[in-house]
Amino acid sequence: MKTKKTYKIDGMHCPSCAMMIEGELEDRGITGQCSFATGIIEVEGEPDERVVKASVEAAGYTLVGLARTDK
Repeated sequence: MKTKKTYKIDGMHCPSCAMMIEGELEDRGITGQCSFATGIIEVEGEPDERVVKASVEAAGYTLVGLARTDK
């Protein structure tokens, strides 16, 4: 079973915002699904939170924190 972590993100307002964040994560080898409507991103595996934060900030948004971990 794959582990998923869910992070809260601030500043998204449209689907393009979510796509930009997903693209930044993919550039760093992280698989994630982002939803602007809920303001969260779910990432698979155990990526370094600093890398997730850097990806979100590179796209122009703010990582608020870890929302939950699903195992």
